Amino acid sequence: MQRLVERLLPVVQAEVGYALVPGARIESRDPRQDVRDFVQDVFVQLLAKQGKVLRSWDPERGRSLDSFVRLVARRQVAAILASGRRSPWADKPVASDELEGERGFGLGDPATDRRVESAEQLERLLARLDEHLDERGRLLFRMLYVEECSVEEVMASADMTRDAVYAWRSRFRKRVATLAEPAEARA
Repeated sequence: MQRLVERLLPVVQAEVGYALVPGARIESRDPRQDVRDFVQDVFVQLLAKQGKVLRSWDPERGRSLDSFVRLVARRQVAAILASGRRSPWADKPVASDELEGERGFGLGDPATDRRVESAEQLERLLARLDEHLDERGRLLFRMLYVEECSVEEVMASADMTRDAVYAWRSRFRKRVATLAEPAEARA
């Protein structure tokens, strides 16, 4: 195990650093602690459940082990940053007058208003969807649509057949279409 971690550590550190360092520079932060934390999260992902994710690597699919681990690291970091819960830059407050001064982000800007409204609608839709899913459904939805894992990756990670993954995708699409309808149309 130690040899494996030593072998993969530079690969994971490079991918995590690639994802975090530009944001840290913008924030004028030292990214080393954030990189260490995220590297640890990636290894937890790779080695959890007796290394289920790592064991899902198949050289016949065309990726080297390093390439596969980089992909897992990239997706893990993206999922953490997208969630907003553990983003290393989420804690920095920004004054509203600074935001208004930014190009394209002024209050009353029609393009910004549409983007904000669209984002709010998406948040409400995802919250309603979350209410209708069990733990497994949430996991599969995250893998398929948030992390954009391939069907093969979901099959390997969730120990499912191809037909089962396609059935879940179909259920998600139907549920989202139903939930996206205006309330008056559903009544």
